Amino acid sequence: MGNLTRATLKNVRQPPWIFRTYAGYSTAEESNRLFRNNLAKGQTGLSIAFDLPTQTGYDCDHPAARGEVGKVGVPISHIGDMRALMSGIALSDMNTSMTINATAPWLLALYAAVADEQGVARGQLKGTTQNDIIKEYLSRGTYIFPPAQSLKLTADVIAFCAREMPKWNPVNVCSYHLQEAGATHVEEIAFTLAAAIAILDAVRGEGAVSDAEFPGVVSRISFFVNAGMKFITEICKMQAFADLWDEICRERYGVQDAEKRRFRYGVQVNSLGLTEQQPENNAHRILIEMLGVVLSKNNRARAIQLPAWNEALGLPRPWDQQWSLRMQQILAFETDILDYDDIFAGSHEIGRRTEELKRAARDELGVVVNMGGAIPAVESGHMKQRLVQSNSARLKAIENGEAIIVGVNAYQESETSELSVEQAFVSVKDDVEYSQCEKLKAWRRKRNAAFVRESLERLKQTVRLGGNVMGPSIDCAKAGVTTGEWGQALREVLNDYRAPTGVIVLANSRSESEALALRQRAERLSERLGTDVRLMIGKPGLDGHSNGAEQIALRAMQCGMEVRYDGIRLTPAQIVDSARALRPHVLGLSILSGSHVPLVREVMAGLRKEDLDIPVVVGGIIPPEDVHILKQLGVRRVYTPKDFQLNRIIAELLDEVESGLGDGAA
Repeated sequence: MGNLTRATLKNVRQPPWIFRTYAGYSTAEESNRLFRNNLAKGQTGLSIAFDLPTQTGYDCDHPAARGEVGKVGVPISHIGDMRALMSGIALSDMNTSMTINATAPWLLALYAAVADEQGVARGQLKGTTQNDIIKEYLSRGTYIFPPAQSLKLTADVIAFCAREMPKWNPVNVCSYHLQEAGATHVEEIAFTLAAAIAILDAVRGEGAVSDAEFPGVVSRISFFVNAGMKFITEICKMQAFADLWDEICRERYGVQDAEKRRFRYGVQVNSLGLTEQQPENNAHRILIEMLGVVLSKNNRARAIQLPAWNEALGLPRPWDQQWSLRMQQILAFETDILDYDDIFAGSHEIGRRTEELKRAARDELGVVVNMGGAIPAVESGHMKQRLVQSNSARLKAIENGEAIIVGVNAYQESETSELSVEQAFVSVKDDVEYSQCEKLKAWRRKRNAAFVRESLERLKQTVRLGGNVMGPSIDCAKAGVTTGEWGQALREVLNDYRAPTGVIVLANSRSESEALALRQRAERLSERLGTDVRLMIGKPGLDGHSNGAEQIALRAMQCGMEVRYDGIRLTPAQIVDSARALRPHVLGLSILSGSHVPLVREVMAGLRKEDLDIPVVVGGIIPPEDVHILKQLGVRRVYTPKDFQLNRIIAELLDEVESGLGDGAA
């Protein structure tokens, strides 16, 4: 709480929301230092970012983890790492949010085991596990197992928390990532509520809790929402969410207590809406987006974590996070928004727009429910297809100037930013991965191997028989089992899964009015080649943010190119094998996790070994100094978030194909 005392807080008419920053990188020790520094500056809760191997159930020395360790979050390989992460932080007093989904049971087990070591009763623990696996198939891509089996794990966590950790929110149903994947406000509401229904139906269907306990389970369902720049619509969206959730809880689940039907939510404002161009403008965007979820008292967020102004460039520094934290504190304590009742109550325009959103969201939700619910809508590709279509429409509006983004497609003239004269972000050192792997080897040597094997066998047997995964997971945590061993044990029982891309469904959706010149150019090139121009898009590594890759694939199809896109989480070797079989005329690699240099190096080495002379282009959040490294590796072109004009990108891909013909333009 910094210099602000609890007595001072009592003078505020309404208590503020929980102040958080989303943090974690490099190592558990470094992340712990950052946590404690932020808490000293007045942050009132933790929000933990985990690295991709931790999120997808791999140890740091697994081949799939190469280049990814510590890049987008903190690596947690075992209970020793969790101890280090929470060192000096009293779990009895802390409200901890963990952005974790496929491995949510495991990370919660590690947290509970550390709390046991601290002597903290589980009933005292406060916080949230995101644990919303459905949106992972649609946006972030950190799923592991098939949807139905994953939903069972979600239900296990909910049932466990209902009995042993009643102050913990066991699931945080997310609209945040749906908006970043292109969802309209209506789709964001409908698909999120569809996911919540699927989760509660699974809990009720499993018989994991009694009828008497079920309303309490409903009351602990929380939501994690994105707030964008459409300020008025965001306010109305939150009112629509609250009204529809109350309706669902009352009519579908028979919850009579209005307090248990409350729509409880936390927020991070739109990170992917931040711009690489004129990044100083992002500070204004962040503040404006926050207003949409704090001004209405009746629908105010319970917790807020803000990105930093420079997240389109790389990981924020401690000072950048402090700046975002101060935005929250200034708004809460220097303004008078906490002194008044809801200032929008009775507003005609707010009421009209809210009802409009509710009607459209009910219709959209009805489509999903009539398909059998969120799980069939994921497995069929329906929801993913809708998101790809909506994101395509959003990008077209930016390209043609219908949607104005200051500094991007309008008002591009700019002075040099005084904030960006040096490297204005954190880079994770290359030796972090080696160090983490060495520590993991030492951890394995010192533990009781027989105890580990026995614990893993009990875990697998419990899952095979349909028991609750949490008890044996906590036992595994205390035995010294690693994240990769826990993940592998469940993979052996539940199997891996690959979700539909949403692009294949749209492969024949060429518009005759779209990019006619590019289609004609591609047709001429195809005649000269004697075959269709082939573009292969690969996503090496564990990064699941696929929006850019999907939109390039879709636009290339619309421009007459043959496209091969197999989705997320491919190894460099798999990409090289596919390139050898397909012989594409250009290969595009998409990496947003910061692991672009090691992964591209491995792909390029594989192509050379196979004697494949294919032009390679790369897209991602790539600092200027890394662009030079990629070019030295042989990459022809590098695209970053500033490159929003898809037709220009397609034209440049055709340039690369033409350059290989060696006899002039087509």
